[in-house]
Amino acid sequence: MSEASTISPRARRIIPGGGLWSVGALVIAVVVMAPIVAVLVIALTPRENIWPHLIATTLPRYLSNTAILMLAVGILSGMVGTGAAWLIARYRFPFSRWLEWLLLLPLAIPAYIGAYALVDLLEYAGPVQTGLRQLMGWQSARDYWFPEIRSIGAAVIVLTAALYPYVYLLGRAAFREQSGASEEVAMSLGTGAWGRFWRVGLPLARPAIAAGMAIVMMETVNDFGTVDYFAVQTLTTGIFSVWLESNNAGGAAQIASVVLVLVILLVTLEKYSRRRLRFFNMSGRHRAVPRQALTGAAGWLAFTACALPFAIGFVLPAGVIGSHALANAERWADPELMGALWNTLTVCGIAAGVTVLAGVFMVYGVRLSGRSLPRVLLPLTTIGYAAPGAVLGVGILIPLASVDHALADGVEALTGVDIGLVLTGSAFALVLAYGVRFFAIAQGAADAAMGRVSPSLPMAARSLGRTQGQVLGQVYYPLIRASVGSALLLVFVDCVKELPATLLLRPFNFDTLATRVHEQASLENLGDAAPAAMLVIAVGLAAVGLLARANR
Repeated sequence: MSEASTISPRARRIIPGGGLWSVGALVIAVVVMAPIVAVLVIALTPRENIWPHLIATTLPRYLSNTAILMLAVGILSGMVGTGAAWLIARYRFPFSRWLEWLLLLPLAIPAYIGAYALVDLLEYAGPVQTGLRQLMGWQSARDYWFPEIRSIGAAVIVLTAALYPYVYLLGRAAFREQSGASEEVAMSLGTGAWGRFWRVGLPLARPAIAAGMAIVMMETVNDFGTVDYFAVQTLTTGIFSVWLESNNAGGAAQIASVVLVLVILLVTLEKYSRRRLRFFNMSGRHRAVPRQALTGAAGWLAFTACALPFAIGFVLPAGVIGSHALANAERWADPELMGALWNTLTVCGIAAGVTVLAGVFMVYGVRLSGRSLPRVLLPLTTIGYAAPGAVLGVGILIPLASVDHALADGVEALTGVDIGLVLTGSAFALVLAYGVRFFAIAQGAADAAMGRVSPSLPMAARSLGRTQGQVLGQVYYPLIRASVGSALLLVFVDCVKELPATLLLRPFNFDTLATRVHEQASLENLGDAAPAAMLVIAVGLAAVGLLARANR
């Protein structure tokens, strides 16, 4: 129960709602929601309406490819993640204790890095096809058939390998929380292993699995690096094409609005599908389902089923990229790589700090306010996490550029000094985009942590004359410090991996690790891309380690 709902009217007089904190919370909410509103406004009022042209030419292709990717990756990730979660939660087999955590490691590797590694391994000049030609005596591609690597099918495989851990993590937790009583009843009725999974385990875990699949599909819509490298035209690549190649910001906003509607529809359907699902543990003492031992062929089959997604999602890309990084050791001293590393650490560090501070400020302000408007806006601020980075790029850059030009013109008119583009010409737009995109992580962590603090503690501090700021610093902060630190690391890692928003909003001649990897790999120069990619993977591993520690 939240603090505001447990404080009595008398206590509210002792702890009055802070005007500054409440206003600040509203301002933060408006800033976070502004890019989404801007996309819709620009799409409805474009300078040049290209809706008829889009509908008649490219939009159906963008929409169909996006829908195919979403459904295919969502379903395949659901199958892989749910199957692995069930095996890990219910059975003991060779190396199962290791695989329980190894299955999370693909989260450390962005999908676009997996795409570069897969193409490098399987393309015509790669080691697989080269070895086949030498082994079989083939002279050219006409002598044999090999699957097309740069295709929508390959994109589905890469995205699934990178994103299935979302389903696995939530599914594993759901299976573990189920009571052993239901499993025993099913076994007493003669239900086999498959029947217990299909009739008992899966229905009870359905809400968690559906939430994981929804996250996977939203991340699929957000992806740009993978689909661009595989030449798959989706709504996200359409935003880049219409805006950067056709120089039509209004058309890009219109495509972005389609993406936004698609994401909102996806979230709504996910919640609607489980609106009446309620599962309760009727026993006073919860008893976990005991894990059964699998031996012989069954045990090794379970090992293979769990090891395969880990191998495709982590071992393959990490091995390929790592080999290139070792073979091109001199590239680690490249000044451009060092510059990209510095830019990444600086911008992502600032963005993570600002985002977490804003999340704590807003949650605290809403708790102090006690009014309905801030509480209504609080959940709406999480929509930025569902919105793809390309959509946020459109919603931030176009309005911010107008403000920037007006500011520069105003200063020049008053002082005669041309200050240039202060907002869009610097990393300010990047920090803003990262903050909006990942604000939900900071806000959720702060809200959950503050909810665990007993209301009597801040009430006692206020009755002793502490100000609201002192209550936050002296009472709340020591108790929520661990959660805030975790949120800080998670936001930082997500900022490091973010590609679409960075490509759209970065200043001229400004590279981060993600953009350097994308640019060098797009030029088929994986040797130069490998060191930056390994740094991105290393940062991702830190986040996965934290995630594994939190879910023990």
